[in-house]
Amino acid sequence: MPTLLVIDDEESILHAFRQNFREPAYTLLTAASAEEGVERVRDRPDVVILDVHLPDSSGLETFEQIRRADARIPVILITGHGTTELAIEAIKRGAFDYLLKPPELPQLREIIARACASSRLMSVPAVVPDEALPHGPADVLVGRCPSMQEVYKAVGRVAPQDVNVLILGESGTGKELVARAIYQHSRRADRPFLAINCAAIPEPLLESELFGHEKGAFTGADRKRIGKFEQCTGGTLFLDEVGDMTPLTQTKILRVLQDQTFERVGGNETVQTDVRLIAATNSDLDKLVADGRFRNDLYFRLNVFTIRLPSLRERGDDLSLLVDYFIKRFARELGKTVHAVPAETLEVLRRYHWPGNVRELQSVLKQALLQMSGSVLLPEFLPSSVLAPPLPAAGTVAEPPSAPASSAPSTEGGFDWDRFVADRIAAGTKNLYDEGQTLMEREVITRVLRHCSGNQVQAARILGITRSTLRGKINLHKITIERAVWAGDEQGE
Repeated sequence: MPTLLVIDDEESILHAFRQNFREPAYTLLTAASAEEGVERVRDRPDVVILDVHLPDSSGLETFEQIRRADARIPVILITGHGTTELAIEAIKRGAFDYLLKPPELPQLREIIARACASSRLMSVPAVVPDEALPHGPADVLVGRCPSMQEVYKAVGRVAPQDVNVLILGESGTGKELVARAIYQHSRRADRPFLAINCAAIPEPLLESELFGHEKGAFTGADRKRIGKFEQCTGGTLFLDEVGDMTPLTQTKILRVLQDQTFERVGGNETVQTDVRLIAATNSDLDKLVADGRFRNDLYFRLNVFTIRLPSLRERGDDLSLLVDYFIKRFARELGKTVHAVPAETLEVLRRYHWPGNVRELQSVLKQALLQMSGSVLLPEFLPSSVLAPPLPAAGTVAEPPSAPASSAPSTEGGFDWDRFVADRIAAGTKNLYDEGQTLMEREVITRVLRHCSGNQVQAARILGITRSTLRGKINLHKITIERAVWAGDEQGE
């Protein structure tokens, strides 16, 4: 559980924290003076909540002492009216956020939750193969296949170099884990690491989140805000899903990468920063550039060093390693005993297409453990969306698969899209649009090829694409053309 350290001399504030942030959700430490608080920082709390005015300290002195002890600990400031300039100055120097007294509980909970998540990104190792896997809850890089070995080598090569990195890969392949591994093995590992998902923040707010804003810059801007580029000076900033940024934000990012300067929204002061940028996306940036939806010059700035992550279906026997690791981890978390994962269960998992990759695998295994009775993880405990259709008999024309991977059974001879959408939402997908498109494309190509008895020239003519494009899609979707036409992962690859 996260450990909070509250440094405040007001007993009412300390009492409120004791009442609202206690076990089992949090471990709470308190201190009524700056001296005691700095001493307790040695206990390595996950988050510090700091009053900017203490009886034995003034201004930013306590904050700077905490920063010297460990600059990675997120510090949330609590300030009275008239002292917000001190809080803003602290955020410029790396504080996580600030609140006015008395803090409102919902806002306080939300900020502390974000600070705990940020602390975890910096403190929990993204373990690579040469390191021992942790026994406690952790997200780790697991895999021995050749493509993952190349990823580890790439991390080792680029981490010590203070250059921008672009991480490419499908949703759920572990892009954030790789970013954390780069950060943790870099020369900036003792400085902050902040992560922003560009697709999760509305565009009007994303610009403010990244660059900050001046008071009155727009409706609702009732105070100055320091953005992540300024707050993260000296550290590493991870921008996930950069392919979703608008042209205006792309332009501002380009300027930061060129000269490490920017202006806050609604301001004209030039702000200097020093940030290492790691970007990631599951989009095809080459296509976005060709379509004019992503700046060519920004692409070149981001693409100094590129790491491509393989999808789970490209990682071969890594699936067994991942299943073994996650089963042990989730069994501990859920209080389950798992003595065996039989071969037939692994075979079902191997035949699945895994559009959500490792993230989906985690969800599926956790669901299976919750459904499991006994100590053997039988196939029947897996979610219905994962159970694969039987293989077609040799020498027959295969019926098109009802769903290649993340799909549902047919209804009245057609694909059940309602069931598909429901199953994918239940699996926790964050990429349903792309999954649906992939499924539809695969279904159409498989059916047309079957209609043409595998004749690719005729199939390409019907589909309205070139034969080379069709070949690429056949390889992408692992469609097998023999005496029957079916999708590759139906064969249990």
